[in-house]
This record gives sequence, C-alpha cells and structure tokens, in this order.
Amino acid sequence: MADKEPQQPEELPIVLVHRLPSFKIPSDSSFRDQLRSQFHMLDPHESPEPYESFLARHAPFIRVLMTIGPSPVSAEFLERLPFLELIVATSAGLNHIDLPACWSRGIVVTNASLAFAEDVADCAVGLLIDVLRRISAADRFVRDRLWPVKENYPLGFKLGGKRVGIVGLGSIGSEVAKRLLAFGCTIAYTSRNKKQSVSFPFYANVRDLAANSDVLVLCCALTKETYHMINKDVMVALGKDGVIINVGRGSLINEKELVQCLVGGEMGGAGLDVYENEPNVPKELFGLDNVVLSPHCAVMTPESFEALDQLIVVNLKAFFSNKPLVSVVSNE
Repeated sequence: MADKEPQQPEELPIVLVHRLPSFKIPSDSSFRDQLRSQFHMLDPHESPEPYESFLARHAPFIRVLMTIGPSPVSAEFLERLPFLELIVATSAGLNHIDLPACWSRGIVVTNASLAFAEDVADCAVGLLIDVLRRISAADRFVRDRLWPVKENYPLGFKLGGKRVGIVGLGSIGSEVAKRLLAFGCTIAYTSRNKKQSVSFPFYANVRDLAANSDVLVLCCALTKETYHMINKDVMVALGKDGVIINVGRGSLINEKELVQCLVGGEMGGAGLDVYENEPNVPKELFGLDNVVLSPHCAVMTPESFEALDQLIVVNLKAFFSNKPLVSVVSNE
C-alpha cells in the first residue's frame, strides 16, 4: 500500500499584537506560550523590519487586533487595517480606542471588565469603608504614637443605610452594587441608558443622582461625554457629608474642583484609585485624613490577571470558530 503523503500543519490564525514598546504581552511565560501555540501572534516590535512596512505587509491578513494596555487605536490607525473585524483589549478602560470609528466600521471590541470586575469592586468597597471608618487615618494615628497623647480618636461613619449612587452600572458597577446591598446600602445609578434588567432607581444625569445620594462610586468609561462629569456642581449636590469613590478614570472628575471642595470642607471625603495626571497626585490631598489614595491598583491581583488570560484566549478561540464573544463593549 502506498504511503500517505505527509500532511502540512494547519496554519495558525493570525492575531496582530498592538502595544507600546514599553508594554509586553500580559502575564507569565506560560500564557505567552499558550497564545503562540494556538495563534500566530504578529508583534511588530519583535521584528527587525521597520514598523510601517511590517504593518503594510501584513495588513491584508489581519482580522484580529490584540491591544496591550493603553496602546492608542485611532481612526487613522484603523484605516491601515482594512480587514479588521475584532479588537481584544486587555484593559477595562477604553479611552485609548476610538470606539465610534470601530463601530462605524462594524469592528467588535471586547475589554477586560468581566475579568477585572470582582477585584475592582472589592477595591471600591474597601476605599469606601476606609473613608467612612477612617481606617488608614487611624493606622497613622497609632503608628505616630498619638493614641497615648490624644486618647480619643474621631468618630467614623456607618456604611449600612447609606444611599449609594453608582455611575456606570456595567460589569464593575454591578459587582459594586451586589456588595453594597449586602452591607444594607440602597442603590441608585446613572448610565447611558436605563437598564430594563435591574430594579434600582435610574437617574438620567449625574447631578440628580448626586442630589439623592450620600456616596458616588465612579465605574464608567472615560469618553468625551464623561470627561469632568463630576464637577463642583455635582459635588455641591452631593453635600457636605458626601463621599466620592473613583475606580474608573481620573479625568471623570474635575480634579482641581475636587481638591477645592475637599480642602474647603464642602465634601465628606474621597477614595481615589485613579488621577488626572498619573502618577502625579495633587499634594493638597496628602494631609487630608478624609481622603484615601491608592496608586491605580484596583485590578492588581493575580486572580484578575489569570482571569484576563483566560478571557483573552476564550475570545480569540471564539472568534476564529464563529462562536459568541464575551465581554463585548456595547455601542448602545
């Protein structure tokens, strides 16, 4: 019997890696090996060929783009990839991607919010408890040996019963709501559209939400419409005892007006994980015991990054096998 001809290995589906030179494919080497065993990962920064010619040569074959971190994806960049159908983003925030340009082309975008949602929500609730109960300030009080001198530490505030307004009831906002309901808080929200699947009160604008809340938790995306949406008018509506928690993006808040309100005693406090000009933080906040600061680390757990690795692989495999994608960014 004649020998069978040796079969050629099936070509792996192509994925273009889009990153700044300082960024790498996320996570450990085992994840990178897993990607490369299932997909042909084209990384212009790993090629000796000039970036422009590399991109032009491969553009006719690129249907999927994987963006690493905040690598910009502009309308002009998208024009260079005429056959692009999917962008798999490794971040929850998407202000570095021109979403309207994607949607006008019919390009689907997925993000990391599903992978990050639980840990970011935990961080948001942690910041809120810290601000209300003054935990970080109490820690400093003890470490500075003030307890034997001053004896009485200022009262904190109860979390249960607080009216919490969530700005952006997506994957992360929904997890925040779930956690705060367990503490006995009442929930309301604002979003681009009212969500028929939830029963929480909906407010069409953030000022009205603030006027009916004790706490605002910011979980929404940064867009042209949400830039500086939290301004002095909103802060005044929130009231002198009001608290703002931001785990979204720094520029959701007018930072100068936030500093003025906090320093002037026009707000009760703030818990901030993100800032307008990272890693620079307004120095006026450093001496305020009613402000808790963290260095944009809400997603920083090994569990988050493991979930992200799995989400990336799931979406890439789903796309190339014509199956439904998960964590798709809605254009509604």
